[in-house]
Amino acid sequence: MNCFADDTGLEVSALNGAPGVYSARYAGEQKSAEANMKKLLLELQGKVDRSACFKTVIALLLDGKEYLFEGVMNGNIITERRGSGGFGYDSLFVPEGSSLTFAEMSAQEKNKCSHRAKAVEKLIAFLNELNA
Repeated sequence: MNCFADDTGLEVSALNGAPGVYSARYAGEQKSAEANMKKLLLELQGKVDRSACFKTVIALLLDGKEYLFEGVMNGNIITERRGSGGFGYDSLFVPEGSSLTFAEMSAQEKNKCSHRAKAVEKLIAFLNELNA
């Protein structure tokens, strides 16, 4: 059956790419955003390099073939939370070119530049090419 799915992870340079694919369960199986953020901040204490990226991959299964579309947003992890919007690690992540965390941005602002938006743009371009 034709279908698509996506997943997103936060990769932190000073933590060798962690939490990565374990982003939702970083602090345990309970999938607590609060506990995940606390653990991330604890593990980054004293680290100078706070660079990180959000990475989304969309997998498309179409007519028995698999296609992958990746979107990446580089940025930095700040030392304390800012903002009330978003979810997950959004209140700790400041994307490159911005002074705001994802949690301080409106949904429209975040959706214009996010890792997921970049992956979706690639998927749409691919599908448009098929129909051209």
